[in-house]
Amino acid sequence: MNTQTRKGVDAGLFAADQFKTVFGDVNERAKVAVERSAKIVEEVADLTRGNVEAFVASSKVAAKGVETLSQEAAEYSRKSFEEASTALKSLAEVKSATDFFKLQGDYARAAFDNAVAESARFSETMLKLAGEVAEPITSRYNVAAERAKTLAA
Repeated sequence: MNTQTRKGVDAGLFAADQFKTVFGDVNERAKVAVERSAKIVEEVADLTRGNVEAFVASSKVAAKGVETLSQEAAEYSRKSFEEASTALKSLAEVKSATDFFKLQGDYARAAFDNAVAESARFSETMLKLAGEVAEPITSRYNVAAERAKTLAA
């Protein structure tokens, strides 16, 4: 019976060792997985923070650009109004129909040329502003893509 008891104890100890081995390994893998998950969460939080900062920087550039464009549009409108007023005064002082139509044609050509020039300048400014607004976000996208590749590896 003593041998029987010893075999039972040995089997119990063997089972306990197997249990420790299995659950010890599971515990170690779980610990590694939790550490890796924590690192990924930290990286994602850092990426998110950087993305928000890039969006804020882009928004500031956009707001400043819209403000500048608004000021330039107001200045162009003021200048156009002054030129129209001057032309109207000149037209009111004209003595003949020939002079009237000549002044009117000159004003119309100048107004058209100014409008075309202003339109071209506005388009150029808008393209430049769009590039400046997109730059922080584009840069951030490149950083995020690289970090995502390293996280996935």
